[in-house]
Amino acid sequence: MCVAAVLALALAPVPGQAHDHAAMGHEPVAALPEPDYAVASPGTYELQRIMRSPDGTVLDTGGKSQPLSRYTQGKVTLLAFIFTHCSDVNGCPAAYVLNQQLKGAIEQRPALAPLRGKVRLVSLSFDPRHDTPEVMRSYGEGAGDPDAGVEWDFLTTSGPDALVPLLDGFGQDVSVAANAPDDTQDFAHMLKLFLLDSGGTVREIYSSAFLQPLVVLNDIQTLAMEQAHAPAHHHAARH
Repeated sequence: MCVAAVLALALAPVPGQAHDHAAMGHEPVAALPEPDYAVASPGTYELQRIMRSPDGTVLDTGGKSQPLSRYTQGKVTLLAFIFTHCSDVNGCPAAYVLNQQLKGAIEQRPALAPLRGKVRLVSLSFDPRHDTPEVMRSYGEGAGDPDAGVEWDFLTTSGPDALVPLLDGFGQDVSVAANAPDDTQDFAHMLKLFLLDSGGTVREIYSSAFLQPLVVLNDIQTLAMEQAHAPAHHHAARH
């Protein structure tokens, strides 16, 4: 991502309010849609170590500065870069719904009880001009009880200087749409979700073309099992 494109975020007019996901009917559910292909069982494969996650400074929903490592270490973490007014159903809203499905399943299924308290979801905005801490807090209101078993954090940054190193470090490409109306800010980006182990290493990257809830859940379980039985046993790699 070029710095000039990011700087445009700070100068852009503030668009409308964030989507009300609760009103859209995106309630957490225990049932997960299954893909139409065989899915490897948790723990029968190994997820490769892709890269270390970058660190930097983010803002929580109270506006307090926090190191990003606070949200990428200590638990198995699924992190997505989003912007709250995204209208592409295969983009940011899909990441939101996936998180709700995962959170609901882990918190409601007795078989997944060992994951409770060990999994974190992170929605990090790449539109700091609009997505203030207050907007991120509103965006997360339909996310369910943060203390019910799965932590879900909604973060933003103070501006381009804090944002760009995070985008570059994760390899998240974002550009400002050239034909965006004057009263809004739209972005061209490929949805990516980053699965990190408790040490802060990226172990899988999902795109909208490979975003199956059951696959992601099995990967989360695989990392949790690896942590519980460290040093990890060497299984055949899935990829």
